Amino acid sequence: MIRAALIQLCASDDPQANLPITLDMIRDAADQGADLIVTPEVTNCVSTSRGHQAGVLVEQADDLTLRAICNLAKDRSVRIVIGSLALAAGDNDGRFVNRSFLVGPDGVVKAWYDKIHMFDVTISEREQYRESAAYRPGNRAVVAQTDVAAIGLSICYDVRFPALYQTLARGGAQIITIPAAFSPVTGAAHWESLLRARAIETGAFILAPAQVGDHELAEGRPRQTHGHSLAIDPWGRVLCNAGQAIGVNIVDLDLSKVKDARKSLPTLSQHRDYRAP
Repeated sequence: MIRAALIQLCASDDPQANLPITLDMIRDAADQGADLIVTPEVTNCVSTSRGHQAGVLVEQADDLTLRAICNLAKDRSVRIVIGSLALAAGDNDGRFVNRSFLVGPDGVVKAWYDKIHMFDVTISEREQYRESAAYRPGNRAVVAQTDVAAIGLSICYDVRFPALYQTLARGGAQIITIPAAFSPVTGAAHWESLLRARAIETGAFILAPAQVGDHELAEGRPRQTHGHSLAIDPWGRVLCNAGQAIGVNIVDLDLSKVKDARKSLPTLSQHRDYRAP
């Protein structure tokens, strides 16, 4: 049995102000016996201003949030999936990376994943996103082998691309993380349905911690996020739903349910190649 914690945040665009709040929640989760703690997408900085990001984001080696969370993981001997950090990439075009990290109980980064699918959408005339203008997409799927479980990493908009999750499951993932900063409009319509579908299709536990609420931004247009961090079992049952409350949500995962679900519905081994129309 693994005790997991999903942390739901309302991060601002100030990484230094966000850090102590995040660390306090991680400590709270560890105090509740969590073996695996997962934070939301862009844990360090929610921003709608590329100019502001250029002024506050740094490269991975210099990021204070990553360093502090690694130190706390070692201090508390816990595994932490940092849902993602927005980081400078040193690219000539000035784009950043949206990067998820798995930190081991020794405080060492064991794996990292760059978000592959960019949120380039027009939800309405007033709500438009062009994530690819600010972030460089990744190009590799990642499953991290740990001493407690095989963990597949993904981020937010990836959830709309089921082939990625099939790849993670076939790569052995028993737990898949989908940290997010979901739009309230698409969140209300699709968030839970998409997550339950990914759990059912893969026979894996889904852990999806989220940003929530009205984010305090010094620059740029306002930003709201959906919240409703979810944990879902391999049969598609919702184990916890954080609603719109900031805080720590604890759930116990019985990994034998992964084996049971995949035995009952062996779709991962029944895939057949076919010709496109």
